Amino acid sequence: MKQMNLNFPNNFLWGGATAANQIEGAYNLDGKGMSTADFIEFIPKSQRTKDNEMEITSDKIKQIKNSNYQGRFPKRDGIDFYHTYKEDIALFAEMGFKAFRMSIHWSRIFPNGYDTEPNEAGLAFYDKVFDTLLSYNIEPVVTLSHYETPIGLTEKYNGWVDRAVIDHFVKYAETVFTRYKDKVKYWISFNEINIINLSPYTGGGILSDREDNPLSASYQALHHQFVASSLATKKLKEIIPNAQMGCMLARMKHYPNTCNPDDVLKAQQDNQANLLYTDVQANGEYPNYFNKFLAENNISLKITDADLAIIKQYPVDYISFSYYMSLLSSTEPEGKTTNGNLMNSLKNPYLEASDWGWQIDPVGLRIVLNEFWDRYHKPLFIVENGLGAVDEVKDNQIHDQYRIDYLQQHITEAKKAIQDGVNLIGYLAWGPIDLVSMSTSEMSKRYGFIYVDQDDYGNGSKQRIKKDSFDWYKNVIATNGNNL
Repeated sequence: MKQMNLNFPNNFLWGGATAANQIEGAYNLDGKGMSTADFIEFIPKSQRTKDNEMEITSDKIKQIKNSNYQGRFPKRDGIDFYHTYKEDIALFAEMGFKAFRMSIHWSRIFPNGYDTEPNEAGLAFYDKVFDTLLSYNIEPVVTLSHYETPIGLTEKYNGWVDRAVIDHFVKYAETVFTRYKDKVKYWISFNEINIINLSPYTGGGILSDREDNPLSASYQALHHQFVASSLATKKLKEIIPNAQMGCMLARMKHYPNTCNPDDVLKAQQDNQANLLYTDVQANGEYPNYFNKFLAENNISLKITDADLAIIKQYPVDYISFSYYMSLLSSTEPEGKTTNGNLMNSLKNPYLEASDWGWQIDPVGLRIVLNEFWDRYHKPLFIVENGLGAVDEVKDNQIHDQYRIDYLQQHITEAKKAIQDGVNLIGYLAWGPIDLVSMSTSEMSKRYGFIYVDQDDYGNGSKQRIKKDSFDWYKNVIATNGNNL
């Protein structure tokens, strides 16, 4: 009988994860086109009607494109990684990173998304980033689409609702696979692909006001992304035979609120809704429960036999996911709730919540890892996990023991999952350097081991300062997780 591994594997991929639209800046330099992220406006918390301000309308796009529009769009500036990548990567290397997850800004390669030829300046930029990473023996883990749909595809096709976008994505994927075939072997097709049904604009470049049935449109767009992911996987295997393609899910584990069988059933259904995406991308087919969902919601999707064949033939090689929270399911959702961006939940009395209302559940990570492994038997990769919090600078120091505690607890549970028999290949902490928040465009919601002197309004020196968690994580990596 095979002996179980009691520690992290020797080749475990420790590191951190980011997204181009949250760090790069330089939104209008070197031929880059505009993306959907460039139109997300910062709204101060006191003025927000809700925490999730990611959906915008056709009229709003037109207003913003008017030169007289006054607004702040933090993702256009990021933290200026476009100019500081060498210094930032050097700090990652100092921590001992084995891997760094980043995304390619699609509109930096094809400015409109549908251009005939790629933008050489954009391709050259990522050459420099990958070369810098590899000079430190840091493995790039590259996401093709991380909430960065070119706005040209939104305006021409309403994003992924139109099947034509599949071909544009595959052309983009083929371009970067060919260019970086000797530099990148870990790829991810779509970041948190399930977000397309929570925020169609964010996940699919969709302006819902242009659709008669927004729910149906978002699922049609999702189907197109499934097909595109499989076609990109096909291209990857042709161009870089030893490369790996992963899917990526925002895993939101649901527990029943009570032991009432109705709540248990509701939790099962909520988990199915969350796992639909990995079911399709890992198993290569739509599950029966999804057919029931379509029927109950009077949704009729345009799916061809050729679509189903390509999805079946080219599933992903590994499953990557983000994990930040767990949620409660109830048939009678009354009572005290915790309010977090993307979704709210009944408050779990056994858990604490972050400053942004996300319920902190380290044991849930172990549960999720075991469930993934039992369900798919494919390698698993934690590519986002971290604590967004307000950091205080005193005498040029940041004492973030709360972040260390959070990460220590989650990594401990990941280690236990490996001892349970789960095949886990890596752990990438979200936001190893402070970055612009995806959902609220804030800088004050900080995740990093490295502080960036920049506030919600873009003010500051952009100086990088190591937090206490920097040395802690450095030691975790140096001991391969044996000293937490």
